[in-house]
Amino acid sequence: MSEASADVGRQVGLIIDRAGNMRDVLVGTDRDILIPDLSAYRLGSRRLRGVRFIHTHLKDQPLNREDLTDLALLRLDMIAAVTVAAGGLPGTISIAHMLPPNPEERLYEVLPPRAVHALDMDAAGFITELEREMERAQAVRTIEKHDRAILVSASKKSRASQEESLEELKELARSDDIQFLDAVVQRPHEINPRYLLGEGKLKDLIIRAQQLGANLLVFNQDLSPAQVKAIGDITEMRVIDRTQLILDIFARRAHSGDGKVQVELAQLKYRLPRLSERSTALSRLTGGIGGRGPGETRLEIDMRRARDKIRRLEKELKSLGKGRQQRRSKRVKREIPIVSIAGYTNAGKSTLFNSLTKSAVTTENLLFATLDTATRRLRFPRDREVVITDTVGFIRDLPEDLVGAFRATLDEMQDADLILHVVDISNERFEQQMESVDRLLTELELDPIPRLVVLNKVDKVNENWARTIAKRFNGVACSALNRDTFVDLLQEIERRVWPEEMKSAAELNAGETDAAHQRSGIGK
Repeated sequence: MSEASADVGRQVGLIIDRAGNMRDVLVGTDRDILIPDLSAYRLGSRRLRGVRFIHTHLKDQPLNREDLTDLALLRLDMIAAVTVAAGGLPGTISIAHMLPPNPEERLYEVLPPRAVHALDMDAAGFITELEREMERAQAVRTIEKHDRAILVSASKKSRASQEESLEELKELARSDDIQFLDAVVQRPHEINPRYLLGEGKLKDLIIRAQQLGANLLVFNQDLSPAQVKAIGDITEMRVIDRTQLILDIFARRAHSGDGKVQVELAQLKYRLPRLSERSTALSRLTGGIGGRGPGETRLEIDMRRARDKIRRLEKELKSLGKGRQQRRSKRVKREIPIVSIAGYTNAGKSTLFNSLTKSAVTTENLLFATLDTATRRLRFPRDREVVITDTVGFIRDLPEDLVGAFRATLDEMQDADLILHVVDISNERFEQQMESVDRLLTELELDPIPRLVVLNKVDKVNENWARTIAKRFNGVACSALNRDTFVDLLQEIERRVWPEEMKSAAELNAGETDAAHQRSGIGK
């Protein structure tokens, strides 16, 4: 090999499998060599590529950065570089191999160069033992039952906006029981239409994923079906986007019949255009022996079934909607005021609902911990009551399919006499969250309904500052965990739900106070 390399003045390489068979002979330039497509040696979840690459270096130099990048990206069993000495004789050989997961996060090890004739290495035995160690490490991670993810963001937005959105993605990942390992951020001049990231950044991402043992990439931007496939093919990892992550959280947390139907409908609408990007095996014809004509392909059958199920679920959702409409009509006929709680996810809506109504709706410090609508009665001291409803939380850039699927549930707010907009005032981005909720309420055509801003979690901030902010938004401040802070909230709900009665009562109290003052001589 070294003689041939010296004769042609180019690098020469060999792809060798584990049985010692030469699978490819490669010829490059005097400076580098291109490794061909190795997709035929498909990676499994616990093994290396199954081939090693040996090539020549015309100058007396060890493995370079490009060689080590190829080793990591392609997960080769080994890579070796043989220097070509005078007369085409082989000089020294440099070898590098992958490493199992380790505390230092080292991805590979480069062995010291040695003379070719002094090389004494059982490559097959060494690779077998190395892969066993990798399998043991993988088995430990499999037992953990957590996806290990790297979060990725590629956007032309400002860095501050990108980092803010990425922090929210971290919380979404935590809510979906995904272990966060690292985040990769890029602000390219132009978005790569195929990979979203630049190809150099994508290579860095693959190497970083291997160092950390990640098995999932979560993109903060919505990916097209073609992008998911292209990124998945080159990284050989599972790839999801922000919308799919939110859909998965909803699928985990929906427990009521309404919620399950709404989530399944949203998932089907999301997946339908992505069916066409699945394996080409789906294009094979079906129909069996004796079938006339080409018949339907497997892909066409899957898409037809998905559309049929979408229509069925939409009908089921309408049927469930009729039941909700009947219940709403009964409440309206009884002339019981309706108060709906809305707000950003994890703002404390369900906790406030539980404290007001002494209920036990599930609450957790997670995004979208509660999805199912709950309705209870809230009685006031003046022997009056309202129906109070807890709704699903909002989030910035909520997927359109989810908004459409949950519109039937959110439509219950159309009959509300008052909307309590609950805000987590302890969140640094509470004003941006308020804007997101206001925008969604506008999209749902709920602007005409009176709205009361409730600044929650005042126990986590300066109380005076919180009350100042409450005045600014003409709202009230409280802590959903402390019922003693509800005085202003309950009074404001009464004042806004029964304005005429409260006005009459206030005038009556004012008159009685004036009369008392006159009797006592005050003001003379």
